[in-house]
Amino acid sequence: MSITDPMGELLTTGANELASADPRLHRVLVNEQERQAATLSLVASCSPVDPSVLVSQASAAVNVTAEGYPGRRYHAGCEVIDGIEQLAIDRAKAAFGARYANVQPHSATTANYAVLSSLLEPGDTLLGMELESGGHLTHGSPAAYAGRYFTAIGYGLDDAGLIDYDEVAALAREHRPKMIVCGATAYPRLIDFARFRRIADSVGAYLLADISHTAGLVITGRHPSPIDHAHLTTTCTHKQLYGPRGGLILSGRDADSPAPRGKGTLAQFVQRTIFPYFQGAPVLNAIAAKARALDIAAGPEFDDTVGRIVATARSMADTLAELGHDVVSGGTDNHIVLVDLSRWGMTGLVAEQALEECHIVVNKNRVPRDTTPALVTSGLRIGTNSIARRGMGDEAAAECAELVDLVLASVQPLGDREYRLPGAVRDLARERVARLCREHPLPGYPLDRVAVTA
Repeated sequence: MSITDPMGELLTTGANELASADPRLHRVLVNEQERQAATLSLVASCSPVDPSVLVSQASAAVNVTAEGYPGRRYHAGCEVIDGIEQLAIDRAKAAFGARYANVQPHSATTANYAVLSSLLEPGDTLLGMELESGGHLTHGSPAAYAGRYFTAIGYGLDDAGLIDYDEVAALAREHRPKMIVCGATAYPRLIDFARFRRIADSVGAYLLADISHTAGLVITGRHPSPIDHAHLTTTCTHKQLYGPRGGLILSGRDADSPAPRGKGTLAQFVQRTIFPYFQGAPVLNAIAAKARALDIAAGPEFDDTVGRIVATARSMADTLAELGHDVVSGGTDNHIVLVDLSRWGMTGLVAEQALEECHIVVNKNRVPRDTTPALVTSGLRIGTNSIARRGMGDEAAAECAELVDLVLASVQPLGDREYRLPGAVRDLARERVARLCREHPLPGYPLDRVAVTA
């Protein structure tokens, strides 16, 4: 795209106006861009988007109100916008091999709650993974809407840190849930969606699969697909799809199955679930960015990136285990490496803070059978989406793991929240992080004015 075209001129005008009219906000935004360039991000729940995705989200599509769906809007002036949304729909269906796609959810949380609140009645039984076993808040946690509005039953992991499918089946027989949720936010292994469907069918339950953390692996065939096993599949678009913050709802062979209460097909039911039941007007500039991200996901470079996601995660898991860390389940099949710090006498909060001081960003996370509060935790969740996007391979990932170990081995915990870290260790870690970031810059993000230093 040339900077002289109308869209490029608008973006340039806006950037210049922001810098002159609101220098404080402009400086904060620049600071954040500099922080990302100079930080080793090992956060599993986000990833750096392609610059063309950023541009798509910063487009004039934001100016349009378009309640409804392509060809069936409640507002005029949507002829062009309809083409944007239809493009995103078509690309989502093609990427996942789905028969139905709704690209309007504002997030995967919104998508999950829309599905739950439409297919279930208040008090209906919901069977989902426990939070400390790797499940998400929306899968039935008592801290969230799903766990309070419905009767939520949790399943967990076996002693090896793997999903206990026998327990899932036994709980399903005992409680007869109306819906079973599979998928996770902190589970490092493959999920057997076919087995989950057999369990759901045995008790007449709907099956919802949340693949927010494995969507890229599913697209490229590195993780089993739930599309034709689950009645409905949800995902966010900002983790492994390297897209904007938003969500998708997908369906495969069940798209044309009867909807509950005789209201058409399941796909038609979901259409009405998102609008008008659960959301208002869609965010069309975000949908444009989703369309761009899904187009990138269809290309060979995306396949290479996802290959690095898996390879770097395994390298980090292996290296951390060799260095004496307790890696939950003994390894990983996706981008997540979950580390149990209990034996180290250190909380996840202390580890997270010490690593961030060294410009390494991870997130504290509960681990199986964790008894600490969610804001303290006994573990760390490490993800490799961002370093794979930087082009890092096995060797660089192993160095990342060694840096994590260097910091954690040097931390002196002073309780659940306080610690001491030798200045020499901090400075050495920052220097090595700066070098890794220089050698593996974020693709497409300008570095000529960004100081990537220790």
